[in-house]
Amino acid sequence: MEPLIITCAMVGAETGRKDTPYLPITASEIGEEAKRVREAGASMVHLHVRRDDGTPTQDREVFAAAIAEIRKRTDIIVQTSTGGAVGMTGDERCQPLSLRPEMCTLTTGTCNFGGDVFSNPRDLLVRIAELARENGVVPEIEVFDAGFIDNARWLEKKGLISFPAHFDFVLGVPGALGADEAVLDFLISRLPPGCTWSVAGVGRAEFPMAALAIERGGHVRVGLEDNIWLEKGVLAKGNAELVAKVAAMAAGAKRPLADPATARAILRVKNVPVA
Repeated sequence: MEPLIITCAMVGAETGRKDTPYLPITASEIGEEAKRVREAGASMVHLHVRRDDGTPTQDREVFAAAIAEIRKRTDIIVQTSTGGAVGMTGDERCQPLSLRPEMCTLTTGTCNFGGDVFSNPRDLLVRIAELARENGVVPEIEVFDAGFIDNARWLEKKGLISFPAHFDFVLGVPGALGADEAVLDFLISRLPPGCTWSVAGVGRAEFPMAALAIERGGHVRVGLEDNIWLEKGVLAKGNAELVAKVAAMAAGAKRPLADPATARAILRVKNVPVA
């Protein structure tokens, strides 16, 4: 099996300080958290940003400040979100792509998201894919439901993305696809040849899905965006504890961890930052 890539979704757009006091918000807090999760075993951060009052934003300059603070401290891969928060416009969501991050998310479909709708019409998929390609940014295909894989195939046929690609299965979001072994195996079976994948289990599904990914040769996403609990009734004291738990699971399965350089090679990253 390939070395395990652990991605840490450190911030998100839904989790707030009301949910956990350990959520990083400011650029410096995000930089320090990135250093901690790298030391715990993560090789990539999935990045949302907030204004200093905790409000989610896709503002280019807020992203630039956070990325600069990360780069001061660690060699970890930075993957920017183009999902932002529910209700944001396409213009808002695309802003970080002009910073030429190493990777970005590309959510290839629309789904229910709790009581809201996470809207990703095809014209927006095309726009994000085009901007990613123009800026040399490698997209990670975000899959909240099974049809999203077919939409990714449609983008590839139009020449907007290339296969093999990296897919992330986000499972257990209320209103979207559930998180269980049968669902994961079905999604894996639908991938184009040669593609890599990771899984992000939401809430209590985080660690069971991580265990399945480790066993099946996939990769893992954890973090306070998806789950704030280390175990039942025990709040994680930051993202690093969640990463460390997955790293320990991988060690128990005798699966080595990918460092950022190895992860860049697996994920075919182009925009490697200069040291």
